[in-house]
Amino acid sequence: MPVSRGEVYLAAIPGQTKPRPAVVLTADWLSRYALDVTVVPLTSVARGGFPTRVELAAGEGGLQVRSYAKCDQVTTIPKALLAGRPFGRLPAARMKGIEDAVRLSLGI
Repeated sequence: MPVSRGEVYLAAIPGQTKPRPAVVLTADWLSRYALDVTVVPLTSVARGGFPTRVELAAGEGGLQVRSYAKCDQVTTIPKALLAGRPFGRLPAARMKGIEDAVRLSLGI
């Protein structure tokens, strides 16, 4: 299954009560060969003053509602847990914000 960095999918993330949107972080060259991908889960619940959450406007990446990338909850899942086709793709500027927040959450 071809998966590209920045795409937003509905994902069944282990430990979560329901499938949720998630943005793919894995580099395209790696996802062509790997059976799994690294994702950042998304939520529609705002958490004020939380520097590792990146706000995504409704419509960005095909999302229907304003959402937040939970960059403190990066996880790797099998591609089989991604449902169907992507909703869309986040723009490069938004991915840069997510990358920065992931680095902050990991202390790198």
